[in-house]
Amino acid sequence: LKTLLAMGPAKPVRGEKLHTKCLDCHGTGPYAPDKRKIKSLKALRTEVKRWGTYYAPALNEQDVEDITAWLNRDYYRF
Repeated sequence: LKTLLAMGPAKPVRGEKLHTKCLDCHGTGPYAPDKRKIKSLKALRTEVKRWGTYYAPALNEQDVEDITAWLNRDYYRF
């Protein structure tokens, strides 16, 4: 919780820009309602964080929060 408070609010616009890294492996198809596997905001954050470890450097906590905020705003709406 201290880490989240130190980061500041999530920035979905920044998250959308950061997400372009993710498009190297997949488009936005996995976010379509008929293909979604994510069922909660917590699960969405967990998956963004998990896949973020594949980058060098890995996504930091602010990156994870920003991407999660964008995905939730534009696709999931939890």
